[in-house]
Amino acid sequence: MNIAEIQPISNEPILLLKKSNTLVIADLHLGIESELSEQGINTTNQTKKMQEHLFSVCKKLKPKEIVLLGDIKHNIPSSTFKERKDVKFFLNKISEFAKIHIIPGNHDGNIYKLSSEDISIHPSDGYISEKIGFIHGHRWPKDEIMKCGHIIMAHTHPTIMLSDRRGYKTYEACWIKTTFQEEQYRKKYSNFPKTKILIIPAFNPLCGGIAVNKNGIAGPLGKIINTQNSEIYLLDGTLLGLVKDIK
Repeated sequence: MNIAEIQPISNEPILLLKKSNTLVIADLHLGIESELSEQGINTTNQTKKMQEHLFSVCKKLKPKEIVLLGDIKHNIPSSTFKERKDVKFFLNKISEFAKIHIIPGNHDGNIYKLSSEDISIHPSDGYISEKIGFIHGHRWPKDEIMKCGHIIMAHTHPTIMLSDRRGYKTYEACWIKTTFQEEQYRKKYSNFPKTKILIIPAFNPLCGGIAVNKNGIAGPLGKIINTQNSEIYLLDGTLLGLVKDIK
């Protein structure tokens, strides 16, 4: 798989696999509004907005497949009635555009109960298509994933923390392009691969995120990823540089 065929869509938290015409999105966290409401934060329901957002992209690109890279739903261990209704509605609607693949995340317990039979639900330790490994990122992937030339993961909701001269901090959603750190990798695996890893930003804007230049990368792979030498790209495609150079 040529890296040029794995292309983030400009100004979108959406990845396009050109060869197979597949869209990849992650961390929808449908139902997060109920948790925010309990914290005294009132916001409009994001399900319809995200659905319309994805619809507009699908109508333009006409994908053959859509990979949902985990955390489709939000509340755990149980879901509200409205969340279950919203998840079912969302999945049914986007199924009208393309074949859907789900790699469950840590928030997706019993997601199969909310999915129709024509949606493919893969194991949570990863799914391989066209030599690309897809994982959510909350658990160690199966060994076959680690041998792929490219791995696409989510879970960490990557952001970059930026500060102005007065110390005012802002957080921007970002893409992370990285590799494994050899010394740390060999503590768990024998053969060191030349795997390229792309970490996808959260699709739901209410999710918040982890600032990679402050808190690193979440999940077990964060222990063996070469975080400091990771490249950071904003959603508009701007390359900010390496994590170690962004303070």
